[in-house]
Amino acid sequence: MLPLAGIRVVDLSTVVMGPYASQWLADLGADVIKVEPPEGDSTRHTGPATEDGMAAIFLGVNRGKRSVTLDLKQPAAQVAMDRLLGSADVLMHSMRPQKLAALGLAPDAVMARHPDLVYASLLGFAEDGPYGGKPAYDDIIQGLSGNAALMAAQTGEARYFPTIAADKTCGLIAALSICAALAGRGAREPGARGSRLDVPMFESMVSFNLVEHLYGLHFEPPRGPAGYPRVLAPLRRPYRTADGHVCMMPYTDAHWRSFFLAAQRPDLADDSRFADISARTRHIEALYELTGEIVSQRSTADWLALCESLQIPVARVNQLAELPDDPHLRATDFFSSLHDPSMGTLRFPGAPVRFDGERAAPGMPPRLGEHTAAVLAEVGLTQVEIDAVLRVRAAGNAARTTTITTTDKETR
Repeated sequence: MLPLAGIRVVDLSTVVMGPYASQWLADLGADVIKVEPPEGDSTRHTGPATEDGMAAIFLGVNRGKRSVTLDLKQPAAQVAMDRLLGSADVLMHSMRPQKLAALGLAPDAVMARHPDLVYASLLGFAEDGPYGGKPAYDDIIQGLSGNAALMAAQTGEARYFPTIAADKTCGLIAALSICAALAGRGAREPGARGSRLDVPMFESMVSFNLVEHLYGLHFEPPRGPAGYPRVLAPLRRPYRTADGHVCMMPYTDAHWRSFFLAAQRPDLADDSRFADISARTRHIEALYELTGEIVSQRSTADWLALCESLQIPVARVNQLAELPDDPHLRATDFFSSLHDPSMGTLRFPGAPVRFDGERAAPGMPPRLGEHTAAVLAEVGLTQVEIDAVLRVRAAGNAARTTTITTTDKETR
C-alpha cells in the first residue's frame, strides 16, 4: 500500500506549481480531486493534443487525479465544495489571498468549519511582505530569485532557465510540506487537528538558489561574494570531444590525479593549482580550460570507457527525445504507456520513488468534470443537489461558449 492511501486531497490549484505538487501526492497514493472552474485549467489547452482539453502540459502534471467542475461563484457550488471539504484531509489552492472570501474559502472560515483540515496556500509571495498578494508566474520568480542573474553570470546574458524551474521546485516544496503537515497531524487519527500552510514561491526559490550561492555572504562581514565559482564558471558545460560531447566529473583529489596521469599530463597531476578542492575552486577557469583541451583530443566513446575504468563519473549527453530509449530508463521500466479509447496510446514518465520495491502505476489524467457526479454523491449530496450543481455548470459553459462565439464574429 502506498503511504498516502486513504488521504483525500482537494486541489483548486491551476497551471503547474500546484498541480505538480498534487500529482506527487497522487503518486504517493492520495485520492486527489482536482476542482476546476467550468472552463477548466488553462493547461488543458497548452501544447499538442489529440482531444480538446487534454493537451500535453495538462497531461504532464495531472495524472492519477479525478476532476470535479464547480463554479464557486454560485451558492450551490459553494455548498457542494464545503461538503467535499468535510471528507478531505487537505485543501490546496493557488489563488491570490484577496480572492478567497468571495468564494467561501477564506482560511479562518474554512478552518473553523473543518478544524482537522490541512489548508495549504500556494502563493507567489508571503502575505506580510510588500509583494504579498501580487500575481506570480515562473518567469517572474526566476527573475526575482536570481535565476536570470545566475545565467548572466555564466553566459553574459540574463536568461531564464530553459525549464519551469520555479514552478516545479516550489511544487516539490509544497508536496513535502503537505506530507509533513499530515505526519504532524497524526494523519488518520480521529479528531486530529489540522494546520495552515503558506508556501510562497519567491521565498522557496530563493532558499533553493542560495544553498550554494549564498557562499561568502554566509559570514558577517562577508568572506567573499555571493555565487559558487565552480557552478558559475562560463566553461562549466559538457566537454567537446573529437566527435561530440561528454559529461565528465572528476571531483576528488584522486579523480583529478588519475585523470591527468591517464591523459599523459603528469605536470598537471603535480600542479599545486589543482592539488585539492580549495585550490581547484580558486583556479576553476584554468582547470576547465585545460580539461577541455585534453578532452577534445579523443572520441566520446574513448572518454566514456576511460573514465569508467578510472571510476570517474561520466555520461553521454542525452537529447530529450532520446530519454524514452535510454537503456537505464528502459531497464527500470521508468516510462509507462496507457491506452485511452479516444486518444490512443499515451506515454508518461513514472514516479521515480519506489516503496517496498514498487513504483506507483500512473493513472489517466481526468477529462474536465469527468468525476463531478460520482464525487459529489460520495460526499452525500442528493441527486437533486447534484443536478443543481450540474445545471449551473452547464449554464456557465453555455454562456462562455456564446461569449467566445460572439467575440470571434465581431473580430472577423
